[in-house]
Amino acid sequence: MNKQRLRVGMMGFGQIGRQVYDLAALSDDIEIVAIADIGDPSILHYLLCSEMSHADDYQLEGNFLVNAAFRSRLLRTDTPVEMPWDVFGVDIVIDATGKFRDRHSMQQHLDGGAPRVLLRTLPSDHIDRLVMPGINAHSIHADDRMVSAGSATTTALCLLLHALSRDFELDCGSMTTVHSYTSDQVLQDYAGSDFRRSRSAAENIIPNHHDAGAWLGHVLPALAGKVLTSALNVPIHQGCLLDVNLVFKDAAITADAVNDCLRRRAADYPGMVAVVEDPVVSSDVIGNPHSLVFDTCGTIKAGANTIKALGWYETLGHAGRLLDVARLYAALDHCKEAA
Repeated sequence: MNKQRLRVGMMGFGQIGRQVYDLAALSDDIEIVAIADIGDPSILHYLLCSEMSHADDYQLEGNFLVNAAFRSRLLRTDTPVEMPWDVFGVDIVIDATGKFRDRHSMQQHLDGGAPRVLLRTLPSDHIDRLVMPGINAHSIHADDRMVSAGSATTTALCLLLHALSRDFELDCGSMTTVHSYTSDQVLQDYAGSDFRRSRSAAENIIPNHHDAGAWLGHVLPALAGKVLTSALNVPIHQGCLLDVNLVFKDAAITADAVNDCLRRRAADYPGMVAVVEDPVVSSDVIGNPHSLVFDTCGTIKAGANTIKALGWYETLGHAGRLLDVARLYAALDHCKEAA
């Protein structure tokens, strides 16, 4: 008997959207039935094939992107209100644009027939659930309609904090993500809505804010308001680094104890957390599917109670977590129907 696939609609076919598509094509339980993006279908196909190692598996047939597992209808729009998701019989919509983060925009997906919408980034206001596999997957509810999987940075940080807090009591901390430049930055100086983000992403280290600290308490309530977060966008295409300073309650904490904790706890987050002992750099984690690659070489005791730690990640891990969240809700819906 053929296993019924989870029918996913997607808005936005940028880097994470293409990674979600590629992972789905390699799975046996998910099909992307429709993709909404303002880009020309031939260009979207070209970008997909230029990035993926098995590009020959992907064909463009008119307005359909085709692989051996499923066919995806391409629609040239990037606004939720224009999408008739009910026509495609989707089980969930992944909004991979990074733009439509508010309840009003998410409601437009639902009004178009999507039973549930999942953001690939942090929301801008209150939603039903912020879900991170390995941490709070048990909290999901079948009535959740507006859901976020956080961001790649937020997931990496939460996994690190969750692993450490199981063995140690954390007092407070700070995190700076040294982040590759993003598609919403300009490559040459060009006046935009923000002074620093109007400067060339290809030529500058650009200080930026990050919302992870504001949402951390939704996933790890004990650390609500205790971790400050910021970002430095740097001129590289892929590969990001968490630079974390954590203050522990116990002054006896050592760098070795932190490293041993992550080595031991990594097995509790299969496919999500890895530990590397080598002196890696950002390009070494490109193509790594884990959400956090903990760097034991970077752990330093920086004060009586303070440990500095490093963790690497890239967007592929976050694409995997988006599909993991979609699967969690599919399993929950299946149990509800069977009850």
